[in-house]
Amino acid sequence: MSSISIKFPDGSVKEFPKGVTSEQVAESISPSLKKKAVAGKVNGQLFDFSRPIEEDASIEIVMQDSKEGLEMTRHSNAHLLAQALKRLYPDVKLGIGPVIDNGFYYDVDMSHNLTPEDLPLIEKEMKKIVNENLPIVRKEVSREEALEIYEKLNDHLKLELIRDLPEGEKITIYEQGEFFDLCRGPHVPSTGKIKAYKLMSISGAYWRGDSDNQMLQRIYGSAFLSQKDLDEYLHFIEEAQKRDHRKLGKELELFMFSEEAPGMPFYLPNGQTIRTELENFSRELQRQVDYDEVRTPFMMNQRLWEQSGHWDHYHENMYFSEVDDTKFAMKPMNCPGHMLIFKNKLHSYRDLPVRMAEFGQVHRHEYSGALNGMIRVRTFCQDDAHIFVTPQQIESEIKNVFKLVDKIYSTFGFEYSVELSTRPEDSMGDDRLWEQAEGALKNVLEDLGMNYHLNEGDGAFYGPKIDFHIKDALKRSHQCATIQLDFQMPEKFDLTYVDENNQKVRPVVIHRAIYGSIDRFLGILVEHFAGAFPTWLAPVQVKLIPVSDVHNEYAYKLQEDLKKHAVRVEIDTRNEKMGYKIREAQMKKIPYMLVLGDKEIEDNAVNVRKYGEQKSETVSYEDFRDKILAQINEKR
Repeated sequence: MSSISIKFPDGSVKEFPKGVTSEQVAESISPSLKKKAVAGKVNGQLFDFSRPIEEDASIEIVMQDSKEGLEMTRHSNAHLLAQALKRLYPDVKLGIGPVIDNGFYYDVDMSHNLTPEDLPLIEKEMKKIVNENLPIVRKEVSREEALEIYEKLNDHLKLELIRDLPEGEKITIYEQGEFFDLCRGPHVPSTGKIKAYKLMSISGAYWRGDSDNQMLQRIYGSAFLSQKDLDEYLHFIEEAQKRDHRKLGKELELFMFSEEAPGMPFYLPNGQTIRTELENFSRELQRQVDYDEVRTPFMMNQRLWEQSGHWDHYHENMYFSEVDDTKFAMKPMNCPGHMLIFKNKLHSYRDLPVRMAEFGQVHRHEYSGALNGMIRVRTFCQDDAHIFVTPQQIESEIKNVFKLVDKIYSTFGFEYSVELSTRPEDSMGDDRLWEQAEGALKNVLEDLGMNYHLNEGDGAFYGPKIDFHIKDALKRSHQCATIQLDFQMPEKFDLTYVDENNQKVRPVVIHRAIYGSIDRFLGILVEHFAGAFPTWLAPVQVKLIPVSDVHNEYAYKLQEDLKKHAVRVEIDTRNEKMGYKIREAQMKKIPYMLVLGDKEIEDNAVNVRKYGEQKSETVSYEDFRDKILAQINEKR
């Protein structure tokens, strides 16, 4: 028998018989390695454990607990689900079953209308197949064989997939017991390697994502390598559902949506209070570092967007109108308006940097299926700023923006990471300016000692950018702040300032947002704090609860004093039981409840119950007021 050379990651080479499998190679190293592995990476391509290697190759053994091993396990979970469905519902036709984040799904065509009550039965059958430990075997077939197999089954879904495959492409079928499925693979060696999974939900899905095609039933599942990991994920899902900003937004009366304005939030008083606090917090910090606040029109002439470059790169996401036979567009961004303001007067180099900020309402068209509460909307407020600088000021100004970002995010307890995005394919401008811009951003990141991820080709069309990703209480990542360096728009708008040689030269523009979208940031905060906002941000900071009507006068006296100190306070004078009033205030997640009775009046005191705590304590009213004012002032 002829032999082949197998090269290992450490550079060593060993001879094996031609047709050796990754499984046999792993076993030759150690039996324990074979037990923990699920595949081989042969010349960079994933091979099933039992697939023969026919020529000299390099190999890496793929462990099941690796990223690739987990994805293979999840792919095999999809086949496990399909086999269980075939056993329980013989008429089922299988569409596609890909891997997704944290699991898998399978789209199927069947006469039985699946409900959540069916999922435990299907899981039980899946468990049975796992216990059977069926080998999962790869089989190559010709196009003609594949068509013949699925024509006999009258399976129109698989036939369509086969016919759409490019000529000459290898076609593979994977078998496990009586079940087989058209699939590229690879898969784990046997069904016994599948450990921890749970079917999550059922939904409708158009075949191949095309609304002109038939509607199929989609079954979603989660899959992990251990029950512990699965349980942690299920707990995460449960916690995320409790924190869902759409649910809490309704319960806490923060915002609403209406069919009269799809994807456009209506702020209720509580939500508007939070939004105002967010704006004022940022506004004050910006004032301290010499930003000037401006406001630009919601709608401007279409030619402005053609001039800025947004028309070529963004018009499909814009809204348009016509007034007096002139075409106008709702602004999707604030930049062009700020360019016009800068151009409104002559600037000297002594004026720069010019820091121009706006809480600007923008409109962007999103498909209805993409809308998601406050996270994805069609109109939102950007905390936008444009800083007009000399080339020499670029790096120092960007460092100042970093300080501002850090101050704001640390106030909310957000950790963050950064990402540098470079020139995209649809960019405008010459190579020299792009290289200069990207170099400036890299210099700042390196000077600040920031670890950053390089995201090639994902910059804005007018310049490279640094994006900030915050992590919420559930460790989910959200991209919010951004710093974008722009040499292009000053050219487009013919912006100039007079330099020290009395020459007109171009400024450079730094685009900057920190919340990004205030609406989206609010949605993130709702989930981050689970609706229990820190005292300074809470819509109602204090709830006064008199024990009976005779204590109302004292409550009104305290309310008047707290309002004088700008504390947001309400009184509950309803004829309800004390326990009911306290529970309701807890449900509204109000930071402080003050119970007022005879003893409190006598001692000019308050009985304080803090949100989330069972115990209460009686303190003097002045001590409580000083404490809460300190929390508000210190943004706690």
